[in-house]
Amino acid sequence: MATAEDIFERLKQDHDRQRELLAQLEQTDGPGEERLQLLEQFTLDAKSHAAAEEQALYSTMLRKPETTDETRHSVAEHHEIEVALNDLAATDMASGEWMDKFKELKHDYLHHIEEEEEDHFPDFERYLTQADEVHMREVFDQRKAAEREEAEVTPEKREDAKD
Repeated sequence: MATAEDIFERLKQDHDRQRELLAQLEQTDGPGEERLQLLEQFTLDAKSHAAAEEQALYSTMLRKPETTDETRHSVAEHHEIEVALNDLAATDMASGEWMDKFKELKHDYLHHIEEEEEDHFPDFERYLTQADEVHMREVFDQRKAAEREEAEVTPEKREDAKD
């Protein structure tokens, strides 16, 4: 039987993998196959995670008035992170601008997942029913796999992104 702890632990496992990918990316120097592969891996993982998290966790939490504001905040941050990822992919990896944008993305992403883990998840857990917990775990794993299949690196400068 799934529990809220199981669901949040599953989300944290993704966050830990994403932290590691960000650390590896930060260690790359200039354009090259390693940076390109790590950026693609992080992008696909982060985008599929966010989409699955929204469909499993955040759709559930939006139905609970006590967590609506936190939920909307996190979903908005997902959009901001996707815009930043697309902008980074559209930036020349040989430029100093790329590393500046990467560091900003890393800072924002780490802030986002730490806020989820330390603030949102404990708050959300208080309002979940057993049925919610089972549903969220099943939906997250299914959607993550499906979203991973469809996720792609989509280079787009921030100024060209739609709000």
